[in-house]
Amino acid sequence: MTSGVILPDPRFLKIDDSNRGDHYYLSVDDVCYYVYEYTPGAGFTGDGNQLIVNLKKKMDRKARPDWKYKGRAIRTCTAILSANINEQWLRVGTLVPVPPSKAQDDPMYDDRIAQVLRGIQRPFAVDIRELVRQSQSTRASHESEGDRLSPDELEAVYSIDEAEVAVREPAKIAVVDDMLTTGAHFVAMKRVLSRRFPRASIVGIFITRRVLPRPDFPDVADLVFE
Repeated sequence: MTSGVILPDPRFLKIDDSNRGDHYYLSVDDVCYYVYEYTPGAGFTGDGNQLIVNLKKKMDRKARPDWKYKGRAIRTCTAILSANINEQWLRVGTLVPVPPSKAQDDPMYDDRIAQVLRGIQRPFAVDIRELVRQSQSTRASHESEGDRLSPDELEAVYSIDEAEVAVREPAKIAVVDDMLTTGAHFVAMKRVLSRRFPRASIVGIFITRRVLPRPDFPDVADLVFE
């Protein structure tokens, strides 16, 4: 288990035609970046899995010995974003965390992504705002495989926090989350933000993307020489 803060040389990768199909709701117009891949059912195998499993530790584990790994995962994610987000973009852009699945009055409320973003340090003020709020608790995506919320369902519980808008209207927005699965959260966030800020450019930034299992194909030699 990694005990440090920075994992070896992580860099942003862009969702493209080769992997967009893993994320059902994304279209070619959605610009999304990620660093690691997460394999469901693989436990702590691989940097992406290790980071996400620790980052998603539930709030009811605070008294457990392994809780310290959540803090380390938060700092690691902060370091990754700090190293990858373009400095010029940060001077003019706004980082917006995807709301947690649990509402703020829920004891399991976990603002880990907001914590990750608040850790980003620059000589200038980084614009980090929770522009989108969630009105009620929903099912956590990583706990509801096969019964995930659609963009329409998420959009119904999302709303713009106008108090956060009062700072200034954003021109460039990066929606940030820990894992890209179906793309439903990003699409719902993009809809809500685009409706309120029609002139803003919006991209997605994810620490990991979920990798769907690939079907097993026979070896080419077996097909040729059978």
